Amino acid sequence: MITREVHLTSQITGVPGPGHFTVAETPVDGEVVVRTDYVGLAATYLELMRPDCHLPIPAWQPGQRVGVTAIGTVLTSAAPDLKEGDLVQSMSGWSTHSAGPAAAYVKLDPAAYPDPSYHLAQGPTAYHGMADVAKVGAGDVVFVSGAAGGVGSLAGQIARNLGAAKVIGSAGSRAKVDYLVDELGFDAAFDYHRDPVAALKALAPDGITVFFDTVGGALYDAALRAAAPGARFALCGSLSTQLGAAADRYPAPDPAAALAGQVELLPFSCYHLPEQIAAWHEHFRASLEQGRFVYPRTVLETDIDGVPGAFLSMLRGEHRGNVSVRLP
Repeated sequence: MITREVHLTSQITGVPGPGHFTVAETPVDGEVVVRTDYVGLAATYLELMRPDCHLPIPAWQPGQRVGVTAIGTVLTSAAPDLKEGDLVQSMSGWSTHSAGPAAAYVKLDPAAYPDPSYHLAQGPTAYHGMADVAKVGAGDVVFVSGAAGGVGSLAGQIARNLGAAKVIGSAGSRAKVDYLVDELGFDAAFDYHRDPVAALKALAPDGITVFFDTVGGALYDAALRAAAPGARFALCGSLSTQLGAAADRYPAPDPAAALAGQVELLPFSCYHLPEQIAAWHEHFRASLEQGRFVYPRTVLETDIDGVPGAFLSMLRGEHRGNVSVRLP
């Protein structure tokens, strides 16, 4: 079996572009052979493409297949627990096909969600960050940065379902701000291009008690200035320090300022344990069935050659919610 897969041409030190990717043909063989139907896209992948990757897993190297989660259909199997036609999830990344031992694939229930792309939700990160790290509960005033993105759009809804008194989001356009309030159920939202400090102080006059951060930079600074004493900051990501050339990126925050404001900084990894993933799916399915959750998603359709372009458009903020690609 020959797969067509996306490789990293060179590690990214500045602005990511099409030249950082190439598509190669590679033979694959294994106990199980799978056709890829959907691949997931996440901003976290950009960090794995940089030579100074700060994640607790090795950065991708030039010539290596990129991407992480994929959903596919079993074509052939020599394993008793998987058969032709089974829907499976793996970490096989951006490729048309994959192969390997049966243990590398998780069999999925095709009836669990309306379509397979639901399995690619970045919910484990959002749920773990809100429920286990920030420990959101009744009375909390929660601010989510990057709230129209894959993680933030889920995190705000999770905070509401956990009993938060108020959920505030930031996004990059009027249309996205309206989307957060009118469709996702955020109590309030604002365009971060305006004065975020003034917006937060107006929307949370007594201070925010929880900040779920996917952006960092100026929004982190604004949250710090609007935080109530003892606020918990769940630090999920920092897009403002990832995008652009190194000299143009926003500097990393100074923890001393948080200490002075009695703010608890709680950075956490996006690499999740099986029990964290299971907790998310339990919450997700129950909330969908009860009508307490909207799954914000964009499913793009292109062949494997178009996946890098889809990834770059996601980084530019051209899509809402969780972004995935459906391969032909």
